[in-house]
Amino acid sequence: MRIIKPSWLAHGGERKDFEVYSCHVSPDGVRLATAAGDGHVRIWSVDAILRADDPNHHHPRQLASLSHHSGTIHTVRFAPNNKYLASGADDKIVCVYALEPSPPPATTFGSNESAPTEHWRVYRRLIGHENDVQDLAWSPDSSLLVSVGLDSKVVVWSGHTFEKLKTLGCHGSHVKGVTFDPANKYFATASDDRTMKIIRYTPPNPTSSAHDQAGNFVVETSISVPFYSSPLTTYFRRCSWSPDAGFIAAANAVNGPLSSAAIVFRGSWQSDINLIGHEGPVEVCAFSPRLHDMDKDMDPDDPAKPPLMTVCACAGQDRSLSVWATGNPRPLLVAFDLTLKAISDLAWHPNGENLFLTARDGSIIAISFLKGEIGEPAGLEENELAISKFGAGRRGAALVEGAAGLILEERSKAGERNEVKGRMGALMGGDVAGDRQGGTPATANGGTSGPDGSSNERSEMTSGVPDPQARTNGSASGDHRAEPEKPSKANDPAAKVDKIKQRVTITKDGKKRIAPMLVSGAAGTTPVSMPKPQPVTAAAAAAASGRAAQEASKPLLDLSEPYNRLPDGGIAALLIGNKRRLAVPEGRNEGHTERRIRQAGADGAVAILINDVEGLAPPPGPPTEPRPDQTPDFLQPAVVDPSLSTSQLRLAVPKIRPQISCMFEPGRDDDDKADDSVAGPDRGSGPLSQRQMCVSNVKARAVLEVRNPGVQVPGRIPDRTPARITATKAGQMLWQDFLLKSVLLVTGNANFWAVACEEGSIYVWTPAGRRLLNAIVVESQPVVFECLGWWLLCVTAVGMCHVWDLKSVSCPHAPVSLAPVLNIATTVFKSAPPHLQQGPALTSARVNSQGRVVVTLTNGDGYAYNPSLMAWQRLSEAWWAVGSQYWNSTDTSIGNISFGGLQPAESGALAEDASVDVSTGIISELERRTNKELLVRQRGFQLHKIVRALFSREGYSGLETSVSIAHLEDRIAAALQLGSRHDFRINLFMYAKRIGAEGLQAKVDELLKALVGDIFTDVDDRQDSTATGTSAKDGQSWNSDPARLCGWDRRELLKGVVLILGKYRELQRLTLPFARVLGIVDEPLEPEAMDVTPSP
Repeated sequence: MRIIKPSWLAHGGERKDFEVYSCHVSPDGVRLATAAGDGHVRIWSVDAILRADDPNHHHPRQLASLSHHSGTIHTVRFAPNNKYLASGADDKIVCVYALEPSPPPATTFGSNESAPTEHWRVYRRLIGHENDVQDLAWSPDSSLLVSVGLDSKVVVWSGHTFEKLKTLGCHGSHVKGVTFDPANKYFATASDDRTMKIIRYTPPNPTSSAHDQAGNFVVETSISVPFYSSPLTTYFRRCSWSPDAGFIAAANAVNGPLSSAAIVFRGSWQSDINLIGHEGPVEVCAFSPRLHDMDKDMDPDDPAKPPLMTVCACAGQDRSLSVWATGNPRPLLVAFDLTLKAISDLAWHPNGENLFLTARDGSIIAISFLKGEIGEPAGLEENELAISKFGAGRRGAALVEGAAGLILEERSKAGERNEVKGRMGALMGGDVAGDRQGGTPATANGGTSGPDGSSNERSEMTSGVPDPQARTNGSASGDHRAEPEKPSKANDPAAKVDKIKQRVTITKDGKKRIAPMLVSGAAGTTPVSMPKPQPVTAAAAAAASGRAAQEASKPLLDLSEPYNRLPDGGIAALLIGNKRRLAVPEGRNEGHTERRIRQAGADGAVAILINDVEGLAPPPGPPTEPRPDQTPDFLQPAVVDPSLSTSQLRLAVPKIRPQISCMFEPGRDDDDKADDSVAGPDRGSGPLSQRQMCVSNVKARAVLEVRNPGVQVPGRIPDRTPARITATKAGQMLWQDFLLKSVLLVTGNANFWAVACEEGSIYVWTPAGRRLLNAIVVESQPVVFECLGWWLLCVTAVGMCHVWDLKSVSCPHAPVSLAPVLNIATTVFKSAPPHLQQGPALTSARVNSQGRVVVTLTNGDGYAYNPSLMAWQRLSEAWWAVGSQYWNSTDTSIGNISFGGLQPAESGALAEDASVDVSTGIISELERRTNKELLVRQRGFQLHKIVRALFSREGYSGLETSVSIAHLEDRIAAALQLGSRHDFRINLFMYAKRIGAEGLQAKVDELLKALVGDIFTDVDDRQDSTATGTSAKDGQSWNSDPARLCGWDRRELLKGVVLILGKYRELQRLTLPFARVLGIVDEPLEPEAMDVTPSP
C-alpha cells in the first residue's frame, strides 16, 4: 500500500486548510472532486495526484474551482453517465454542474486560485430542503438524484429534467447518508432516528413528471436492530451498496458496546455480520466498484477456486482505515492515525485499485494498493452478471421520432398539465368545469345555465362548442353587454379558502394548530399507484346535494340489490370432493399399520386415533354379532359412488319466517326503460337503498307482505292455513293472493313480484297482481332469490343457479352448478361417510342487467358465469390485493385519472359520463368484498408478508410489475365480458399508461392493433361484413363490433390511448402512424398547450 499526500492537494486558507467533507471520482477515473468548508468544489486531476512524486509530470493539477454555494459544502457526487456533477451545502441548495466545451473563464483579479483548465457551469439550482444538505446519490442509470439533509427529508429529483418528483418524510430525525442499489431497484437512507429505510422504486422515463411518480418510491422496510444504541455525535452516516447488489455496509452501527459497520443482506434485510475493530464510531463505508479475485493464478474451472469477493473500506472518528473482503473474518489491512481528525468520506477509483479519503483536518489522501494486496479487480462484465439475477436492466434515453413525434409528445403532456390545473382549482374551491369550457359559470349540475334555466352541460360536453345563449361572466340572461357584477361571497378568495376542510389539532404544549389539507398523501406510504380521491369542498358538497334528483337516475351499480340479507359468514356449503386421495406408497397395502402402533397394541393399549386411508380417524370398535333382523351381505345392494347418486353440493336453507315484507319504488311503466342496458337499484329496478329511502316519497312506495302459516311441530296437527300474500301502496291494498305452501324468499321491482316456496316452486305476479306465468318448479329449496329489470335469479340448496328473462319468458343458459367455484376440484373425495365436507361459504349471488350471475365467496374470490364459454370466470382474488399496485379499495373519481390530453371537446361520447365514479362498477364491488374477506379472515397479512419477501428474491424482481399489469389485463377482460363500459374505459387507459411507462413495445403494438378493428374501412365495406355475419354481439370480445368496443367508439378509444402513449419517445415508432391517421399531429397546438420554457 502506497499513501500519497501532496502538499498542494488541499483547500487552502490564509491560516490553515479548510475542513474537507466529501470527495468523489468521476466514472472515467480522470477527475477527483472535493468539497470543503471554504464553499468551493475543487476538481483535481487524478493522474496528477497519483504521479505526484514524478518530477517529469507537468500537467495541470487543479482543473476547476467552483464557488456557487454560500456556505460549507458537505457532499459532492459525479453522475454515473459522467455528464453532471452535484453538490449539496448548508445553504439548503443542491447545485448541478455541467462541463462545457467552451474555454474556461479567466480568474478573478486578485484571486490566489490557479487558472482553470475546464469550464464547469451551474446547470440547475435545486431548492427543496429546509436545512443543511448532508449527502447525495445518483441512481445507476442517472435517472434519479436523491438528496438528504438535516430537515429529515429525502428529496427525489429527476436526473433528466431535475424536477422534484417526490419528497419522502419517512424519517424522524436528521438524514445523513444515502446509497443506491446497483440493480436499480432500491435506495437506502440512514438517519439519526437510528433507522435505515429501504425505499423501492421504478426507474422513471426521461419525460416522467411528479404526477407520473405519485405511487412510486415506497418504503420497503425499516432496519433498526444494528443502530438501537448508536451514538448521535457523528457528522455522517454514509452507507454503501456492494457492486453485486447483495448487501449494504451501514455506518455507525453497534454490536453491544462496540462500534462497528453492519452488513445488511438484501431480501431478508437482516444484519447478522458486523465489521468490528474501530475504536470510534464509523462514519463512512465504501465498497470497491469492482469484484475482486483473491486467487488469480488458479484455473477458473477449478472447483476449489474461491468465488469473486467484494472489498469494503471503513473509516470514522478514530482516524483509522480498515479494508475488508467477503469471506475473510479479519480485515485485509488496517491503517491507524492517517489524519489528525475524523475521516469524513471515502471514494474508490473505478479501477478498484486506488482509494481516496478526506478528513476534517483538511487532508486529502490517495492510497494506491499494490498488486495482490486486495486481490485482482475483475472486469465490469462480472458486475453485470452478478446484478442480472436481481433483474437489473438499464434503458437509455430514446430519441424523438421527428417533428411529428414532438407534436404528439406535447399534446400528451398538455392534457396532463390541464388536468393538474383542474385538480388544483377544485382543491381551492374554484370552478373547474367553467374553466374548461371557456369561463362559463357552472350550475349546480356542473353545466351552464341558459336563459330558461336549463342546463347546457350535455351540449357543450358532447360538441365542445359553448352554447351561444349560455351566460358568460359579467353578463345577465338575454343581455351580452359586459356589466360589472358585485363581488359575491362565493367568488371571494378568502371565502373559498374558508370552505376547505381544516382539522384542528392540539399540540403538546396545549396550543391549537390548523392542519391544512394536503394535495397528496403521506410521502412514502402509498403502496399503489391508484389515483387518490379528491377533497370535497363546501361548494362541491352543496352542488352534490343539488344534484340529488339527477343522481337518482344515474347508473351506480349494475347488480341486483338483495332483499334478504345473507348471514355474516355467508351461506354454508358442504361438498363431495372430486380430488383423489393420496396414493398408497409402493410396498404397502391400504391396511398397513405403523410398527409403533402395532407394538403399542400388543401391550393392550388402545389407540386414540388411527392412520386411516382417509387420514386420522377414530379406531374401529370391537366386532359385534350380527342381529337377527340384519340383511345378509349377499342380499345388500351394490355399492354406488355417492357422487353419482346424490348431489355433490349442499347449501344452507333459510328458515321459514312468520312474516316477510319487501319494499320497492314503482313509477316506471315503460318496459323499454325497464330493460335498459345499464340498470341499477337507483333506477327503480331493485330494492331501495338507505339513501333512496331518505330522499324518495314515502307515498310512492309499494310493499309486498307475506304471512306464512304457523310452524309445524312434531306430534301436533299440521296447520293447513294458506300463506297470505298482500301488496299495498300508501296504506291501501292493491291485490291479495294465497298459496298452500310456505314462502321462503321474496323479491320484486317495478316489473314484477316473485316469491319462492319451501317445496321449490316459484310464483310471479305483475304489479297489478296478475299471475304472469305458471309456477316454476326447481329441484330443491331456493336459498338466494334476486331480480334486476326483467331478470330473475334463483340459487337452490343443491347449488344450481337458474336465470330467467321474464319479459321474453326464456332462459339465457341452462342451470349451472356452483360446485366449480366452491373448490370442489381441490376437495378430497371421502369414500367413508360422512361424504360431505365443509367448503367456502357463499356471501352473495346477484344478477346484472345482462343476465350474468355474479357470486362472491368467503375466501375472497369473485366469479361471473359466462354463457358463451359455458364456464365460470374468476374476476377477483386475494392475489391481486397483495401483489398489484392497482388494487382499488377506496372510491376514486374518474377526473383523477389522466387520459393523456383527451379533452371533453375531443372525446365526444367519452365525456358524457365524466362524472361516473370509478368504484361503482361490478369489478370494484367484487374487489371491496375481497378486501373485506381478507380482513375478516386475517389472510391479508400473511399473503402480504409472503409477497414482500418474494420481491427481493432472485428471479422475482419483476413480480410486482408483472402482477400489476396482469391485474389491469384481468380487469379489462372482466369489464369487456360483463359489458361494464365505464370500467372498461378507465382500466384501458390505466393499462395503456402502465405498459407505456414500462416500455413494453410488443404489448403496446398488440393493444393498438386490437383497438383498430375496422374503423379505417369504408362504411359500405363495414355494412357488407356485418351483413355476412362477421360481427358478433357488442361487448363480448375485442372483435365483436368493427366500429364499437364495449359501447365506446373505437376511434375515440384509440385516440385516447395514442395520446397517453405519445410522450414515450421509445414508443413513437408505433404510435405515430396511428396519430397521423387520426389527425392528432396535423391539428395546430394551442398556445397554452405548448411548452415555451427555454432549454438551458
